Amino acid sequence: MEAEEEAAEEAGEVFKLRRDAVMKKILVGLTVVLVICAAVIIGLYNGIVSKHEAITAKWAQVENQLQRRNDLIPNLVSTVQGYASHEKTVFENITKARSQWSNASTMEEKVKAATAMDAALSRLLFVAENYPNLKADQTFLRLMDELSGTENRIAVERMRYNESVQVYNVAVRVFPGNIIGAVFGYNPATVYFKAEEKAKAPVEVKF
Repeated sequence: MEAEEEAAEEAGEVFKLRRDAVMKKILVGLTVVLVICAAVIIGLYNGIVSKHEAITAKWAQVENQLQRRNDLIPNLVSTVQGYASHEKTVFENITKARSQWSNASTMEEKVKAATAMDAALSRLLFVAENYPNLKADQTFLRLMDELSGTENRIAVERMRYNESVQVYNVAVRVFPGNIIGAVFGYNPATVYFKAEEKAKAPVEVKF
């Protein structure tokens, strides 16, 4: 009987040791899985944050160039008015667009204001085409050179901004980034520069 009891105890000990070994392996496995999942989540989160910050940085560059253009407008308008003072509607639209830009506080409002300025400038340049003396004015030519360079920089920065928005949106819309984004409040960005058909190209100077 004693031999049987000892054998049973040994079998119990072996079973316990094997059970403990299995549980240890399971715990180690679960720990590894959790560590990997945590690393993936942290990596996805950091990637989303980085892409979101890139949008902010690219927008700052767009805003700088739009402000530069806005600062050029008064002198340009003043020069054109010297030759075409009766074009009141055109000048009123320019003034309205500048005011809209100055009063804009959000990114969405500034995008709308910039689009309004695109249209107003296009009309102003169309009017200038009808005044040969204006097109020969040295001040006007200098301002147009500055405006043309600024418009080209705006076009480049807008393109870079849109690209950064697209990259970010892909990150927060595809799995599992969409879950991480939703949990931490990173929603798809919706502000794009979508120029009208007649305003897709930068202002072209032909004077």
